[in-house]
Amino acid sequence: MREQRQAGAVEGTVLRRGDDGYEAVRAAMVWNGLKPDRFPELIVRAASERDVPAAVRLARSLGLRIAVRSAGHSWCGSPVRNDGMLLDLSGLRRYAIDPGSATASVQPAVTGRELGPALAEAGLAFPTGHCGTVALGGYLLSGGLGWNSGALGPACHSVEEIEAVTADGETVRCNERENADLFWAARGAGPGFFAAVTRFRLRLHPAPGAIETTMYAFPLADVEPVCQWATEISHELEPSVELALTLATAAPFMADATPRPKVVTVTATAFASDGTHADEALRPLGSCPFADGAVHHRAPETTSLAALHGTADGLWPSGLRYAADTLWSDADFAALLSRLGDAMREAPSERSLVLAPFAPASHDGDLLRDMAFSVLGETYAVPYAIWDDPSGDEANIRWLRDAAASVAPLATGHYIAEADLTAHPARAERSFRANDWERLHNLRARHDPEGLFHTYLAP
Repeated sequence: MREQRQAGAVEGTVLRRGDDGYEAVRAAMVWNGLKPDRFPELIVRAASERDVPAAVRLARSLGLRIAVRSAGHSWCGSPVRNDGMLLDLSGLRRYAIDPGSATASVQPAVTGRELGPALAEAGLAFPTGHCGTVALGGYLLSGGLGWNSGALGPACHSVEEIEAVTADGETVRCNERENADLFWAARGAGPGFFAAVTRFRLRLHPAPGAIETTMYAFPLADVEPVCQWATEISHELEPSVELALTLATAAPFMADATPRPKVVTVTATAFASDGTHADEALRPLGSCPFADGAVHHRAPETTSLAALHGTADGLWPSGLRYAADTLWSDADFAALLSRLGDAMREAPSERSLVLAPFAPASHDGDLLRDMAFSVLGETYAVPYAIWDDPSGDEANIRWLRDAAASVAPLATGHYIAEADLTAHPARAERSFRANDWERLHNLRARHDPEGLFHTYLAP
C-alpha cells in the first residue's frame, strides 16, 4: 500500500518489469540500435521536475538503486542497469533564454538542435554537442566536447549553476558558492554523478558572425604524411578553428569504385566574427603541399550550425547499431592513426570510422579550472563501429575492441562520455586524474553514503 501511494505521487509513468509495454519502453531508453541485455526493475518517466524527488523517495523505499537518463545517447547504454530504477528525464525539455544576462536555463532533455537556433536568434551561442539530437543533461555532466570547444572550453565550463535532487530526495542549488563540491562533480563526473540534475544555468557566448568549413580527403595509405601536415598547420590556426582528422570509407561523391576506398580526411571549421575573418582563419589550409593527391577537396564555404548538425547526424544516424571507445594519448597523430588506420582497413562495416579532433577541449587552464572533467593527453581519438545487421554484432564489437587494443599502449586516459565502460573495469577510473577520482569517491561517500545512485557501469 505504501509503495502504491508513493508511486501515485509520480505524475509521469511508472512501469514495472513484466508490465505491458515495459519492453518497448526499455528498448526506447537507448538511442543505439544495439540494446543492452540489462533490465531495470522499475522505469519512471518523469513528467515534471516535481516527479524527480518523488521518484528518488520511491526508489529509497523499495531499496532500488537509481540510474538517470536524459535522451539515451550513451553508446554503451549506461543508464540501463539491472534490477534498480531507471529514472527517465526525457520529458524535461523546457528552456528559457535571457539575452540581457547572456544566460539560459535549460532542463536536461533539451537538445542542441532545439537550443542552437533559438540562441542564434538572440545573437548568442553555446558549445552544444556535434550531433544535434544529443541532449544537454548527460552531455554537460560528462564535460561536453562540442562545437567550438577549442575556443570556449568544454561545455561544462559554461555551466554556472545546477539544480539537483540528492539521494535524500532534497532539491539543492549548486554553484561556486552553494554546494560547491557537488557543482565541481557535476562538471565532468558523467554517468557516475550521485544526484539527478533537473536544471542547468548556462553562460552564453556571442554568436559567430560567420561559420566556414573546408575539407581534404586523401587515400588512407597517406595517413602518416597527412597527420604530419595537419599537425603542422594546427599550430597556425586560431583556437576558434575546429580541426579534425577522420578515417573512414570514402563517401559516394568521392569515389565510384566498388568497394569504395578508405580515406583520411582533414576538416576545418572556423567560427569567426565575419566572413573576412573566417577566410583568413582557414588560409593555412590552402597551402597543402600534396593537394594534387587528394581524392576530394572542398574549398572554404559558408555553412551554419544547423548544417553542421545535419552532417554529424548523417554520420551517426538513429536506428543503426553502435559501439565506441575513446582514448587520450601523448603520442602524435601520425603514430596514433597509423595503428588505427591498420584497423580501419579490416573494419567489417564500411560505416565504421575513427574521429581524431585536434584539441577537442582547450588546454587553457582557465577553461578547465574547478571541474571534475580534465584533458588527459595531447591527442584524442574515438573509433566507432557502426553497422545495421544484428548478425554482425559479434564481428563489429570485436573489431572495436581490437582497434582500441591496438592503441592501448599509447593511451593516457579516456573520455567518460564515450568510453566503452563495458570493456574493462578501469575505463571509468582512467577517465579522471588520480586525485580527481579520489575526490569523486570521497564526495560520493559523503553525499550518497548508501549508494542510492548507481556508480559507473562496468563489465
